[in-house]
Amino acid sequence: MSDACPFDQCDGSGFVYDIETNTAYNCRCRPQRVARAKARNLSAVIPRLYREVSFDRYPVTEIEPNVVAATRRFARSIGDQLDAGRGLWFIGDVGTGKTTLAMLVSKAALEAGRSVAIYSMPRLLSEIRRTFGPEGSFLDLMDRLTAVDLLHIDDLGAEHTTEWVLEVLYSIVNARYEDQRSIVLTSNILDRDALCEQIRGRTVSRLTEMCDELPLVGHDLRMAPHTA
Repeated sequence: MSDACPFDQCDGSGFVYDIETNTAYNCRCRPQRVARAKARNLSAVIPRLYREVSFDRYPVTEIEPNVVAATRRFARSIGDQLDAGRGLWFIGDVGTGKTTLAMLVSKAALEAGRSVAIYSMPRLLSEIRRTFGPEGSFLDLMDRLTAVDLLHIDDLGAEHTTEWVLEVLYSIVNARYEDQRSIVLTSNILDRDALCEQIRGRTVSRLTEMCDELPLVGHDLRMAPHTA
């Protein structure tokens, strides 16, 4: 978001001043500004590999059309989806386009001026472990992970499972669930029982309510020869 108010209601401060009553009140843009401020120092960079991805270019043109169409609809209404706390959960085999589609959602959010944090699950856990150092703050990081408009987690379930991992993952998901904040996820685990065993049923239950599940099956696009 630039300094200008996207709703043309305030001067960019996030507050609207009423001259007649000599009072100020929150502008519609203030929640977004607060979320962006809290998202500072989180990873909000689209990886180089995905910066040029488009719905009309390879490999997206080779991904299951119904899933691509659903993702495109979500991206086109990204503001409404984020305001409603809705998300997408791409589940499927390796190389079927899950991360590519998830990145398109994150790109749409960033282009709309919304705050985004993008992590693989192993990297996110590494960032959380760092907060237990002398200069870290676990609660501060959790607060920022909760406040960001869209949390993008890649490879859910790929991490080595420990009680600590399970509790941290649940804490993140539950905080966003209670605050009605959007999540976009990818996971290679298709079997629901196996997923519940890997990350616990209470976490899966919340994610199921928060996200529309989009299954992707088929061959590994990375292994298929193609021309630009």
